[in-house]
Amino acid sequence: MQNFHLFIIFILFAISTMYAQTDSLLFNKSKNVVGEIKNLKLGVITVETDFSDDDFKIEWKKVKGVFSDRIYIITLSDGERVTGKINSDPSDKTKVKIITRDSEEINATLEEVVNIKPLDSGFWDQLSASIDLGYTFTKANNVKQFTLRSNLGYLTEHWNADFSLDAVRNSQDGVESTQRTDTKFGYSYFIGKNWFLTISANFLQNDEQKLKLRSTPKVGIGNFLVQTNYVYLSLSAGAAWNNETYTDPAIENRSTAEAYLGTEYNMFDFGDLSLLTNLFAYKSLDNTSRFRTDFKLDITYDLPYDFYVKFGYTLNYDSEPVEGASQSDYVLQTTFGWEL
Repeated sequence: MQNFHLFIIFILFAISTMYAQTDSLLFNKSKNVVGEIKNLKLGVITVETDFSDDDFKIEWKKVKGVFSDRIYIITLSDGERVTGKINSDPSDKTKVKIITRDSEEINATLEEVVNIKPLDSGFWDQLSASIDLGYTFTKANNVKQFTLRSNLGYLTEHWNADFSLDAVRNSQDGVESTQRTDTKFGYSYFIGKNWFLTISANFLQNDEQKLKLRSTPKVGIGNFLVQTNYVYLSLSAGAAWNNETYTDPAIENRSTAEAYLGTEYNMFDFGDLSLLTNLFAYKSLDNTSRFRTDFKLDITYDLPYDFYVKFGYTLNYDSEPVEGASQSDYVLQTTFGWEL
């Protein structure tokens, strides 16, 4: 009898979707939300409704059925990206049918669907952003520290672009002020199941390593080794060109070709906690003994209204720094932020 009731609910949702041109989600066996699906990403689906000023955000693992007559860009866990309609199979609540614009039918489970984005979504729907700030003041020696971590991203059917800016400013009486600025630009173009081409550039200014500016443009190819509603894991490799100028004018500038290997791990939908970390290793092709690494770790705890607190750790290592500079420099940051 319970299965029969569930079947009737599926049919009613499908009919209402057909005539009202709205999207329906069934979750927790008997509860449902009717509105407009804005996106599914990082294990959470967002639905806009007429009866609430705030969007509903539901963990995808709690969704038992989805019905819509709209066209979406849908990503599956095996890396396949398709454009079409998505509706649950009334005879098996764990499965969905995706009908592409070429009338091809693709069958998948709800768990295999890792990203949904409306094809007609606007600029703001494809944009993601976050900014978090921290400030420390100590009366002794008038110690002041200001920290900033920020990210900006834009995702489409075929490509993704991102930008990040991290900064630290330190000052205290009797000691020269120090600063550190780390800026990154990135562009990825999806070329097939789980594969992507990547073009990026890193810019680092770091007083601890006497870097007036280190600029590192690079090109490569990458693959999503794991892509689920809980975890993303990617691996990339390619070539880079490292250019360095120094705060001491007596030190000669350096430029060198490098090969790089990078990995990124993104863990989310674990309660209010999420973790993002990446590691890039660079091997000089001109100087066979020089080796560099850039490491970053962010642990975020979500708060209401899209606010959060974050613990961040960044490490830069150079096996052959210039004379008088440190081999490594690290930053620990505890910040408060907001995300779009």
